[in-house]
Amino acid sequence: MSSYDRRQRKPSLLAFAGALLAALAVALGAYASHGVTDAHAQSNLQTATLYAFGHGVALAALAAGTTRSLGKAGLYLLLLGTLLFSGSLALAAMGQLDTTRLAPVGGISLMLGWVLWAGDALRR
Repeated sequence: MSSYDRRQRKPSLLAFAGALLAALAVALGAYASHGVTDAHAQSNLQTATLYAFGHGVALAALAAGTTRSLGKAGLYLLLLGTLLFSGSLALAAMGQLDTTRLAPVGGISLMLGWVLWAGDALRR
């Protein structure tokens, strides 16, 4: 019998956010495939879906094992970057924004987040 006690683990905002991002990405992908006819908007939605799903799964998987501040900072940058990158593309494709101006900021946040998480992994 395992000595693991589920009550000893704290809820994880990052894992929760990652799971929600992945779920939203599935819905966004379905909408891109079935509810959008414009090829450019559909392409933007598919790109947003890819990044949101991949980073959502990464957050959900990595959050529990990441306890140090450098690693956590990296994961929060992944969350922020995903929201900015995918959100900017999705909102532009659905006509809520007339620009994808925040996408580059999101992309840089994603890259920096992965670099921080990698640095933390080397320090373990």
